[in-house]
Amino acid sequence: MAQRGGRALAERAAALRNKLVDRCERLQLQSAAIARHVDEVLPAKDQGVLNAANAARELVIQRLIFVGNACENEEQRLLERVHTEEERAHQSILTQRVHWTEALQKLAALRTYLVDMITNLDDQGLVHAEQEIFERGVARCAGSCLQESFSSSLVESTEMEPAWPLGRRTEVAEGILEPQESLKLNFNQTCVQSPLLHRLWASAVLCCMAGSQEIHIDEKTISPHLSLLEDKKTLTFSPKKAKVDLDCPERFDHWPNALATAAFHSGVCTWKISVEKSCAYKLGVCYSSLPRKGSGNEARLGFNAASWVFSRYDKEFRFLHAGHPQAVELIKSPAEIGVLVDFAGGEVLFYDPDSGTILFSHRETFREPLYPVFAVAHQSISLVQ
Repeated sequence: MAQRGGRALAERAAALRNKLVDRCERLQLQSAAIARHVDEVLPAKDQGVLNAANAARELVIQRLIFVGNACENEEQRLLERVHTEEERAHQSILTQRVHWTEALQKLAALRTYLVDMITNLDDQGLVHAEQEIFERGVARCAGSCLQESFSSSLVESTEMEPAWPLGRRTEVAEGILEPQESLKLNFNQTCVQSPLLHRLWASAVLCCMAGSQEIHIDEKTISPHLSLLEDKKTLTFSPKKAKVDLDCPERFDHWPNALATAAFHSGVCTWKISVEKSCAYKLGVCYSSLPRKGSGNEARLGFNAASWVFSRYDKEFRFLHAGHPQAVELIKSPAEIGVLVDFAGGEVLFYDPDSGTILFSHRETFREPLYPVFAVAHQSISLVQ
């Protein structure tokens, strides 16, 4: 029995030794793998990170150099255009000043001639000299004035009409024909329009803006076709008018519109609206002078001079202002639409916040504070804060 017990112990010990040997072999293999990882993989990874970081730096530097060069070239081109336009406007003004100074001198000479005739001739002499006065005197002076007035350079700078017939020379000489307003005497702001500058500016603004402005909808302005949910951000359309005070001067009584509580009168402002539930809406800005009453175009967003809106109706997207729609071609319907207003720069811009794509932009000289404005005629839209 003792012999049997000794054999069992030996077998157990042998099995344990084999198990420990297997464990040691696994530990050795694991150690070898770790050593290879430390000696080969990690250095290779470290070198890979170094190479990738250097490549990334080089990419950033190359792209910024490219953008910088493009900006420098565009800056030089635009500044040259500004200088050229400034010189052109100055030259036009100078030409006008020279011409009208000469015209004043000739009209003064003509007046002196006529006064001399009135003063020195008696009645009989004046009547006898009528033909001579008007054909030799007035015609001569007025004719010389007209000859220079309608030279090619003056026609370009003043955009005046062709020379008058002989019968109207006296009227011209007496100053009935006055200098006309001409756009060529003004600085043409379109000389600084640049798609590159516009896209860079818009991208920079959209990337650098910390977030949307805090916009609140003014409940006093809400159309009876709209309701404002408890979140104070969602406007919901109903074909049936709600029972509200239509005599409130701020309220739109026909079109499904609503205004924000506060206006913007300086700086750059942006806000976003969720539109994924609606197939009929308008978003944009307007003056406070926008009429609120009636079904006419004067209170209809985008159909007057006091509102600028991005519009969707079914699958049709448009920009609307002063009754002049401009189609906006979109591949897909945005879930959200951002509105960006640069008051001093005179621009309202609509964009897709998800992709940063500019949907449409419009330049305008804003003469009053701008209110965010909304309209919805299908389901609901919501401010995104």
